Amino acid sequence: MDAVIERRGGPPNWGRVARRLLAWVGIGVPSVLVLAFATSADARYVARAGVEEARILLKRHSIAKLVADARTAPALRQRLALVLAARAFAGDSLGLMAGETFTSYVDVGRDTLLLVLSAARRDRLRAYTWQYPIVGTVPYKGFFDFAQARAAAADLEREGYDTYLRPAGAFSTLGYFADPLLSTVMERDTMELVATVIHELAHNTLYLKSQTPFNESFASFVGYRGAEAFFRSRHDSTDARRAVARWRDERTLDLLYAELARRLDSTYAAGPGGAALERARETVFGWARAQLTGRVGQSLETYDWRWFARARLNNAVVIAQRLYRMNLNLFEDVYVHANANLRETIRAIQVRVFTQPGDPYQALYSRAGLPAD
Repeated sequence: MDAVIERRGGPPNWGRVARRLLAWVGIGVPSVLVLAFATSADARYVARAGVEEARILLKRHSIAKLVADARTAPALRQRLALVLAARAFAGDSLGLMAGETFTSYVDVGRDTLLLVLSAARRDRLRAYTWQYPIVGTVPYKGFFDFAQARAAAADLEREGYDTYLRPAGAFSTLGYFADPLLSTVMERDTMELVATVIHELAHNTLYLKSQTPFNESFASFVGYRGAEAFFRSRHDSTDARRAVARWRDERTLDLLYAELARRLDSTYAAGPGGAALERARETVFGWARAQLTGRVGQSLETYDWRWFARARLNNAVVIAQRLYRMNLNLFEDVYVHANANLRETIRAIQVRVFTQPGDPYQALYSRAGLPAD
């Protein structure tokens, strides 16, 4: 008895403990991972996204070196130099957090990086959402695997949802990684290229968890007003005017989609079902299409109204379009109040949303030193 007690009270055999721990890690962790991959589509999705992100990061080339390399195609070198100038302007003149974002370039080998899926119930203007670490609840899901994207859309449609799949050429990791510039955005005209760079840097600077419409609309505002300021600093009046016109078009579309959303909400509140629901949807979407192909669409300065004539309309499309165009005139009001000083506008918006937690749009109604109504 005493011998047993003495042995238990002696120093542990750390070698044996280590071997057992390693055995548990070697057997247990792979087993858990295999089980997760076998039973969880989310685990497989995250793993695929991680692999694709790793592939992109491994293919990076320094933009500065590509610009300095005489072997780089002249057109590409010119675009890359413009990107470097835009990110420098965004950091120095606008106060955006550039970090290492867009200091490298990746040719992804195709014209579309990923497909983005949105969905919504057919009888309610409410987004289907997905949950992710860090960014929170998001009303869309990106797929590097296009077949997987179409299969996911088909599954949701079989469950009775409206869906919308759209291509995306860029994405942001919010500064957590040194996001490279991707070849998928290089074919955009010079104004849109600069606006895209500044848009993504705006995400690095201000991003509120689970507030996707605010985040994207803020970045759209900063992207186009920032592009205007950038081109004016270079005495490029043509692209500066195009940035102003695009921002005007975005606000026009914002008002149209807001009215469409109001009409849909009113229609669905009446609770139609079956054939009555389909007739009601057809009436409201018919009104919207008439606006997009008629007075509103043909008033746009930078969009071709004929695209809207071909584009599909459903609840998921409306929600997706509004993600980037929600209450844009509130951002413009802050900009005007700051005497059209974009750097001060960005700072004022940051102060308002961080000192008045809750609905970030409500914070935009406030004036410096005063609570929002």
